[in-house]
Amino acid sequence: MPSRARLDEFIAAVVSGDHAGAIERFYTEDASMQENAAAPRVGRDVLVAHERAVLERVKSVTSTCVTSIVEGDHVAIHWVFEFTYHSGKTGRFDEVALQEWRGDRVFRERFFYDPSKPT
Repeated sequence: MPSRARLDEFIAAVVSGDHAGAIERFYTEDASMQENAAAPRVGRDVLVAHERAVLERVKSVTSTCVTSIVEGDHVAIHWVFEFTYHSGKTGRFDEVALQEWRGDRVFRERFFYDPSKPT
C-alpha cells in the first residue's frame, strides 16, 4: 500500500517531466499498463520503452495532476497532459489513471480518456 508521501513523489516525478524515470522507479518489474479497452502492455522494460517512444514523437509535454486519491492499494489520479508536437500542433488529454499498487510500487494501471479528444 503506497503512503500519501510515496504517491506524491510519483506525481512529482511525472509533473517534472521524468515520465520514463517515474516508470523505472515506481513500477514493479512485472507491471502492466492498459489504454482504455486495449490489450495491456506488460513488463517494466516494455513500459519504459513505450513511454520513451511516445516522448520522442513530441516536442514537449506538460503534465498536471488535478487530483489524486489513495485507498489502500488502489490509487486514482486525474491527469491533464498537454502536448506540443514537432509539427507545432498541440494536443490535450484529460485522463484518469486507476492504479493497483504492490507495496510502494505500481503493479497495474489502466488509463481512461476519450481517444478522439486530443484538442
